[in-house]
Amino acid sequence: MSGHLSSITERLAELLARPVSAEDRARARLHLLDWVGCAVAGAREADVARVAALAAAEGQGSCRIVGGGPVGPQAAALANGPAGAILEMDDVDRRALLHPGPVVMPAALALAEHLGVTDGKALLDAIVRGYEAMIRIGRAAGPSHYRFFHPTGTLGGFGAAAAGASLMALDDERTAWALGLAGQQGAGLWRARHEPGSVKALHDGRAAANGVASALLARDGFRGPLKVLEGEQGLFPAMAPDADPEAVLVPAADWLIHEISFKPHAACRHAHPAIDAALALRARLLSLSAHPRESGDPGLQTIRVETYRDSVLFCDKPHPTTPAEGKFSLQQSVAVALIYGDAGLDRFEPAALADPEIAALRARVSVAVADDLTAAYPARFGARLIATAGGVEHRIEALDALGDPENPMSPDAVRDKARALMAWGGMRLDAAERLIAAVEGLGLTTTVADLSAALPRRDA
Repeated sequence: MSGHLSSITERLAELLARPVSAEDRARARLHLLDWVGCAVAGAREADVARVAALAAAEGQGSCRIVGGGPVGPQAAALANGPAGAILEMDDVDRRALLHPGPVVMPAALALAEHLGVTDGKALLDAIVRGYEAMIRIGRAAGPSHYRFFHPTGTLGGFGAAAAGASLMALDDERTAWALGLAGQQGAGLWRARHEPGSVKALHDGRAAANGVASALLARDGFRGPLKVLEGEQGLFPAMAPDADPEAVLVPAADWLIHEISFKPHAACRHAHPAIDAALALRARLLSLSAHPRESGDPGLQTIRVETYRDSVLFCDKPHPTTPAEGKFSLQQSVAVALIYGDAGLDRFEPAALADPEIAALRARVSVAVADDLTAAYPARFGARLIATAGGVEHRIEALDALGDPENPMSPDAVRDKARALMAWGGMRLDAAERLIAAVEGLGLTTTVADLSAALPRRDA
């Protein structure tokens, strides 16, 4: 690309071309393992199976649906996107308020399979670059975009397209075209969270498929609009009125994948700090008890959750009736953490939602917006619990959610999470260990083909 780089996508394409290090690839492996676990578990959900059936109707190809059969690249990305997102355990960028994994990973894997890329390092490099594009544009979009739009859906295509451009080694001009095409096709309204269904997870698949198509078209000479972000009638003026376009290009010492958070609990990320505070409160109460027990109502009379405004907006659901509502309920999340000492997948299943003991404790949980925690958000996801037991008040603060860079999960913890998700998805232990080994050896001892072969399939 010659001459003055006048558009943000042109300059972003140039930025994305810088080298990826061995340390960056190691981080990408960890996120890939996290996504694989989420996708294996999510593939068994009924709505994911419905999307997979739609994808399979497109005909056979060289790409794999997790838990399914071979299809073309757009179809695989469409099916595998919801699989990695539907259980609400996918990775997240706090500042951009979006989830890179279930968009970038399905797109990058599908294109690697479609193109016959075997080098694991090439796949990992594509993941790093895809995360970078998606995060940078997401962070620049500003809070007004998040008010109406699900950024993972509207902006995820940029990450998927960047990953595809990396895999195909597109030059800066065609990478910018791919980004422009992706920006033209992004969609995802927050209406999805107000009614039953899995539309929110479908956004991820649509964004991944959008990026796949955008990269392939740009490779073949299909031009995309270069000023898709900042230009007249572009994405930012139309959908993000308080966006800071130049923030897309803010210098960073490292690739932004290192700043992404992992989610240890099976709930909306906005519920995580309250869960962490509840777990800390439970540990305190057990240490004070003369007769501690593994589970059960801890005997708290009142439980007040104070947290930031978006957490209350998204997750104040005192009477959840479906697993999706339970995962977006501060009341359910805090109650199960206090009773059982975890907020795993089974704590949001119908039996748990209907459990009288959980319902009784859930009814004692009140929720309020805290101005100080709102002011710190989204740089910090925080919550505090104020609870009374036997006339004694207990105050617990969790100012950084577990899994954030300031309070990280260890690689062993991410591996254990993936192993548990694979078990939830029905994988045998030996098969799960082969899949984990294929991911952790990618670019070192294993290839993309090894990874694809280790994924569960319809006849496994």
